[in-house]
Amino acid sequence: MYSRNSSQSLKTRFEPENGECLFFIGQDLKAIGGLENYNDGYCNYFEIPAGITLYTNFSPGDESFGYYLKGNDGIKTIANWGAEDSCAECFINNNTFNNTMIAIGLSIVNHEKKVANGNHDNLIKELGNWIKSINRPVFLRIGYEFDGWEWNNYNKKHYLMAWQHIHNMFKDMDVNNVAFVWQSKGSGSNQEVLEDWYPGDDLVDWCGYSYFGNPDQEMLVFARKHNKPVFIAEATPVMEDNGLFFDTCLGKPKIAKKVWDAWFVPFINTLNSNKDVIKAFSYINVNWSAQPMWKNNPVFKKVDSRIQVSDYISKKWLEEINKPRYLKSSPHVFKKIYFTH
Repeated sequence: MYSRNSSQSLKTRFEPENGECLFFIGQDLKAIGGLENYNDGYCNYFEIPAGITLYTNFSPGDESFGYYLKGNDGIKTIANWGAEDSCAECFINNNTFNNTMIAIGLSIVNHEKKVANGNHDNLIKELGNWIKSINRPVFLRIGYEFDGWEWNNYNKKHYLMAWQHIHNMFKDMDVNNVAFVWQSKGSGSNQEVLEDWYPGDDLVDWCGYSYFGNPDQEMLVFARKHNKPVFIAEATPVMEDNGLFFDTCLGKPKIAKKVWDAWFVPFINTLNSNKDVIKAFSYINVNWSAQPMWKNNPVFKKVDSRIQVSDYISKKWLEEINKPRYLKSSPHVFKKIYFTH
């Protein structure tokens, strides 16, 4: 199997050394936990990971489950667009998370043309200045799941122009603590499609993809070809067979054991058999079935992926995640990726 050239010096921003893998948790305040008013999430039961995953948007004026977006929602203040409260600054201002990286999914749905044409430059500047101000590694997933035709419906021309415009503005602003992550939905896009939607080696730091039901290997092939590390930017267990989705509630002991064997084991095998290229992943520790955005969604309406609700899953999970190669929050974790304050 072709692998990335491990003999080369570190060449991608925030990429850990060979064999090490950045571990993130997401994707809202309740799921992550570790805060005074959000104290039943992953970080209340287990070690704090190297990073946390949250979301924002450049889609002012759009509506989502009764919430009207302003742009950069969930960055400086608490916002809820139907998938629990989100607020990046809540973690930045909490000393418990001083040594924690941030992964941000930036939606530009319905607004990629406006972003490309400069109509949202105020939002780009606001986000860029905030990223500079927090002085820690940030992984920015512009227009994540670009090939999610059914839910994002991005226009390729404007998507690529928007990506380049954001990248150029951040460069002009000297936003140096950001890595640009280009994320696929994880299935159904072959090499031709990926090449067609690729912003370019000079504009992309990491390749990324989602790992839900049955993701394919296309992005791993693509990333090796372009000598880029891979961030599995969204991972959560989904039990599916020929379009039928099954109960994936980890709080049910019998279900939890089935899910461990059917989803967690293959996921961990994917991490371990692709150490040359997969250098980061984010697990979504969420009760999807309880959130307005997902409770009627056929993929996620039967999913509760919270690890802490299953003693069986928790024990098995810790056996893997406590291995030294999975990087977690520590006073030395930023040095591991050659980032200095």
